[in-house]
Amino acid sequence: MLREVEHVGQVPNEPRRRWFSGETMELYVWCEDSGEIYGFQLCYGKGRDERALTWLKDKGFTHRRVDDGEDTLEAFKMTPILVPDGVFAKDEVLASFEAQSGKVDSDIVEFVAEKLKGYPG
Repeated sequence: MLREVEHVGQVPNEPRRRWFSGETMELYVWCEDSGEIYGFQLCYGKGRDERALTWLKDKGFTHRRVDDGEDTLEAFKMTPILVPDGVFAKDEVLASFEAQSGKVDSDIVEFVAEKLKGYPG
């Protein structure tokens, strides 16, 4: 179940950030001063083969795989980064998001679900 994380760090001159965390998903939502959603990032597959779907009002969608930095020849784990990824399993991710979003504000759930349904391809 996604639950809101309190006291989320904010970045000056960027939209206000909210963070919802669960066992297999993370949802980050950026809100403008008006309350309108500027964008979101839904991370899914947490703990196994994590992916991140990002939607921003002025840029649209990106879908990336999270390279956790574990597969390296270096002595130390590297910082996780987002790298290009393939097909987004829209129906599966949407169903999982809706099942886990019971503690997320309904306006955010509706917004994210509508965007997921409208994902191209």
